[in-house]
Amino acid sequence: MAEKKREGEEKPKDMIASEKREKEKERPKEKVKNNNNRKRKDIFVYGNYKSYYGYRIDKNVKEDPRLAVFKREWFEGKDCLDIGCNQGIVTIALANKFHCKSIVGIDIDSDLIDTAYWNLRKAVRQANANKFKNSDVSANKNIPSPSSSNEQDLKEEYDLNTSVSFRQENFVQYLDGPSEKYDTIVCLSVSKWIHLNWGDEGIITLFVKIWRLLRPGGIFLLEPQPWSSYKRNRLVSETTKANYEAIFLRPEKFREILLDKIGFRSGQVITDKLSGTVAGFDRPILAFHK
Repeated sequence: MAEKKREGEEKPKDMIASEKREKEKERPKEKVKNNNNRKRKDIFVYGNYKSYYGYRIDKNVKEDPRLAVFKREWFEGKDCLDIGCNQGIVTIALANKFHCKSIVGIDIDSDLIDTAYWNLRKAVRQANANKFKNSDVSANKNIPSPSSSNEQDLKEEYDLNTSVSFRQENFVQYLDGPSEKYDTIVCLSVSKWIHLNWGDEGIITLFVKIWRLLRPGGIFLLEPQPWSSYKRNRLVSETTKANYEAIFLRPEKFREILLDKIGFRSGQVITDKLSGTVAGFDRPILAFHK
């Protein structure tokens, strides 16, 4: 009887062990499900990546390599627009390096615009810290006070706060936009996302609206993504998938469209090789003149 009792006691243990094994089998499935959920949250339908500049630019490079191929005359003392500004890093860098009269960065993602303003405040604090540092060095070296003309220059020192601004906007939502005009408009690695989300109509709206917003003699700087890049991102949404299949105006036709259809008088490739750019982001940049 004692032996039968022990056998009876072992039976529930076997059942418990079996249940544990079943649970262990189920756990990997739950993980995959959670991982898939996390991946879905990280899909950026408009290319509005949160750490875009972190993996685009080589860590050993201090400045975005694209700035090295831009001419000062395109920006200095000019009213500028940066379409698809993301976190505002390039917008602020353009203002800092070339001293734009004004530069507006726009992006479809309001969170990125908030981050852009945070980056602007950070840049202003850094600029102010550098001023104090330089003034302390001058004082310690007993450098004579500047002349009245130099004092005037100091008063007119470049101010990022008054020159740089950001706003949330879907640039291709409407063909008719704000009444302001610009001397230079940049659109860097943005055209693919407009094309995938709004099709050929969206890309034409982009080009026509830019032409209308530019003053005579204005410059349009375009960095289009290649068609192979479209293919990699075509499945981020049902909309992009459908538009990808219907696209007729591929990136290699953009130059012809901008010159023959939109009305730009000239256009040339200003670079097709950027040192300091991570593989996959070394794209040609074109300059079009109105």
